[in-house]
Amino acid sequence: MRGLRNVPAAMPRGLGQAAKIAVISLLGVLLPAGALFAATQTAKPSFTVQVSPASQSVVRGSSAAYTVTVTSQNGFAGTASLSAGSLPSAATAAFSPSSLSLTSGSTATSTLTVSTTSSTPVGTYSVQITATSGKTVATATAGLTVNYPLSGSFSLASTPASLSISPGSSGVYSLAITRTNMPGPITFSVAGAPSGVTASFSPNPATGGTSSLQVSASASAPAAKTTLYIVGSGQDPTGTTRYAYASVQFEVLSNGKAFTITGSLDSPLAPGLSKPLALGFSNPNSQTLAITNLSVTLTGVTRTADAVSKGLPCSIADYAVTQYSGPYPLAAPVGTSSLASLGVPSSQWPKVSMLDTTANQDGCKGATLLLGFSGSGQGN
Repeated sequence: MRGLRNVPAAMPRGLGQAAKIAVISLLGVLLPAGALFAATQTAKPSFTVQVSPASQSVVRGSSAAYTVTVTSQNGFAGTASLSAGSLPSAATAAFSPSSLSLTSGSTATSTLTVSTTSSTPVGTYSVQITATSGKTVATATAGLTVNYPLSGSFSLASTPASLSISPGSSGVYSLAITRTNMPGPITFSVAGAPSGVTASFSPNPATGGTSSLQVSASASAPAAKTTLYIVGSGQDPTGTTRYAYASVQFEVLSNGKAFTITGSLDSPLAPGLSKPLALGFSNPNSQTLAITNLSVTLTGVTRTADAVSKGLPCSIADYAVTQYSGPYPLAAPVGTSSLASLGVPSSQWPKVSMLDTTANQDGCKGATLLLGFSGSGQGN
């Protein structure tokens, strides 16, 4: 560098300019590369879109309602406008509200109502939901199956819309069955599970209004992302087999982290009573986990010995679960934590309710609920 600065006085002016340019170019090359790399890695403010339930099945001429959740990411603050596309013909979509205001780290929801008519073609559709704010765009997909009106029918709704698990772990989807003159058992099957993944329903067949799909990935399951197609079948009063469908997104993570979820109620349930479920997390990893896709499912009921001896019934049909409604992701530190310690208000916790039915529910006194928990955890 010293030789370049000491240009002889007799050197031609053009050559001196070339030397200065060379020095400037060399200095440009020697700028710290780390600063340029860091600048390219800065995450832009954005948002994500989630929809629940993932899919619905309706008879044409009726409507389906979805909850659309938009969550701020990387400090995004602003207004996101909602729109829906890829609708079947003779169908309309309406959001309430049609735009959502977000502050940094906040979550907002809107209700999407898709209305069909008597001329809407029967079939299965993927409704594209888009949130837009300037040049920032995020999308999600909601499944919609339109059926012929039947003397007996049923529909399925699944929660959550998507689930991501690590190899060696399990996840649970909750299924809600809506029946119309369809009192008999509903049998389930699923297609689309990737290699190393098994799926099972409980109960199957289902005689009530709920069932659950547990999906388990073996320790050697490869990373995969797919759609699971759920089929329910049952006979209407005429003996004709009727079908309903739902679809959910499923992923086996390549960088997922194992952790444990527990949950308990602070007091017993009674008919018509709802209680928040205190979820706890155990993170054995060496780093904080970003937890998403929390789901709680009722997998069974254990009656007291007295109820069993007297033949008093009690089943998961006597109960219902309201899923977690708080923001994502949840930052679970190393060790133990809970929704309470993470600052989530109890109003957003999942809830378990005992339904107040017309049947005798003495068999549920002192019963123990068996719960299934699932969620996704990722580290940096």
